[in-house]
Amino acid sequence: MNGVMILGLCAGFCTTIAFLPQVVRIYRSRHTRDLSLPMYVILTFGVVLWLSYGVLLKSLPIILANGIVFFLSAYILAMKIKYK
Repeated sequence: MNGVMILGLCAGFCTTIAFLPQVVRIYRSRHTRDLSLPMYVILTFGVVLWLSYGVLLKSLPIILANGIVFFLSAYILAMKIKYK
């Protein structure tokens, strides 16, 4: 594993865990009123594009980070729609 791969994995880890507090808060409170639906639709679509890009490049950091972020953002999006 080279330095560039380690850098990518660290960056992916930081940007991925940034979603956890929001997911936990929604899970506990069942409250999404203050979240922007269009923002999460666009974000989730963008993450799918990044994930596809990572798969095409066979880039582990991009695939891992965006795969996890996809599930987290899709959860937030689903809860936003459910609790609207």
